[in-house]
Amino acid sequence: MLSSGTNQLPTVAFVGLGVMGRSMAGHLLDAGYQLVLFSRTASKAEDLLSRGASWAFSAGEAASRAEITITIVGYPADVEEIYLAPGGIVQGSPRGSVIVDMTTSTPSLAKRIAEAAAARGVLALDAPVSGGDIGAREARLTIMVGGENEAFERALPLFEVMGKTVTHMGPAGTGQHTKMANQIAIAGTMLGVVEALVYAKGQGLDPALVHSAIAAGSAGSWSMSNLGLRILQDDFAPGFFVKHFVKDLRIALAEAETAGIDLPGLDLAKRLYERLAEDGGAELGTQALWRLYAE
Repeated sequence: MLSSGTNQLPTVAFVGLGVMGRSMAGHLLDAGYQLVLFSRTASKAEDLLSRGASWAFSAGEAASRAEITITIVGYPADVEEIYLAPGGIVQGSPRGSVIVDMTTSTPSLAKRIAEAAAARGVLALDAPVSGGDIGAREARLTIMVGGENEAFERALPLFEVMGKTVTHMGPAGTGQHTKMANQIAIAGTMLGVVEALVYAKGQGLDPALVHSAIAAGSAGSWSMSNLGLRILQDDFAPGFFVKHFVKDLRIALAEAETAGIDLPGLDLAKRLYERLAEDGGAELGTQALWRLYAE
């Protein structure tokens, strides 16, 4: 079991420096944590390295030098590789350390990682996030956590640096199941936002004026206020990639089908976002669903 014997902050390995990861790691650095970084694209670490972080040449090496390891990567296949492959995070983590996957992944993989970690005396959490690029930049993420309470308590100070709402949902996998519920809600909301603006335009109204009229009422939501505004500004840059949203919706639908839960709205959203991705929108933000309707 790792033990510092002082109030010194633990060393943190951070793996994955994409749209959200860079901001999240930056907040930890600002809060005084010593960071060890790894990303497949080394150039993404340059700013953080210039501010005092150190570099590792693999995810496993980064974990071997830290008391807490945080990852946020792209797909479940990426998670499985960096955690469970020979020389990966589970194998490289010191006994008594905590490993935290903040990628949106499958509940079953979260359970497998927790089991493999426990066999080596390592604690594991699945802690996917919601809030996109804005939430990551402003440290206002919603963080949904599955895993043992001891691990949660040790990671909580870091979560509170990166997020605003942190909830321990239960054992391994429950963080991921909660994120699926989150993505299901977002999918339906995005359909509503886009179709409301499409309807307004089709009826000869000023979509911007309609948006201002309804966004503060009962039709209001985070997606309406933020992503609806981006639609009106023809801003389809990714706060959250369509390709990653498609991945999430597929996971959610598969989990629902396994449990015998019928979610026709989710199925519709998945098919529309898959079509958008196939039509060249995979690298755009989720608000780019507007373009599918516009075409």
